[in-house]
Amino acid sequence: MIEITVDIPTDDGPMSAYTFHKESGGPFPAVVLYMDASGLREELKNMSRRIAGEGYFCILPDLYHRLGTIRFDPERRDANRDEAMMTVVTACRLSLSNAGVMRDTKGILDFLEKTGEVKKGPKGCIGYCMSGQYIVSALGVYPEHFSAGASLYGVDIVTDESDSPHLLADRMKGELYMGFAEVDHLVPDDVIPDIKGALEKHKLTYQCKVFPGTRHGFCFEERAVYNRAAAEEVWGRSFDLFARRLS
Repeated sequence: MIEITVDIPTDDGPMSAYTFHKESGGPFPAVVLYMDASGLREELKNMSRRIAGEGYFCILPDLYHRLGTIRFDPERRDANRDEAMMTVVTACRLSLSNAGVMRDTKGILDFLEKTGEVKKGPKGCIGYCMSGQYIVSALGVYPEHFSAGASLYGVDIVTDESDSPHLLADRMKGELYMGFAEVDHLVPDDVIPDIKGALEKHKLTYQCKVFPGTRHGFCFEERAVYNRAAAEEVWGRSFDLFARRLS
């Protein structure tokens, strides 16, 4: 596995990112892994390695780059949910916006276009929790680039704001896969029917599943709520999606 740290120019300054791909067999279709609210850490790098191991060029950008270098202690991943740590994590998460992350995405796409190890053509993206909304946004803002997106227990996919990601359904051309937890206080009851309604209105191809017996965060191995069976099904469905749409 070849792993390189790069600085990507964006409209809001340089953004660091990690890239992963096999040593041979390229160029590879690109997949962007958008981080969750806990930020860059070895857990996400391991997930990027798994994606790259399936034959993709995976890029993991630091969406908190406007704040400097933000890293949370992985040893406190579950114990971090004390009030002080949650205040910091929440502040970082709320510093982001759909518009800002889409500007970052433009920089990522420009970088991928110039990278010899990346295959020309459609790209995929995957994100968890905080970044579920950015998956939906990416497919809507850059429909000529993203043909596949996997959004796992994504938050703020449907909001009352004018930039709510589900409002971009009329611009999408790609296929969206959404996996939700059965118990998730961060995803209101209206989200699933509203996003499904928007996608069906515009006759878009999508998959959506609520995983029984799961809680928010079930895909992360380092979390107490990790559900191996559900997480592995998510991987399988995501790779099936990428195989169909990125070939």
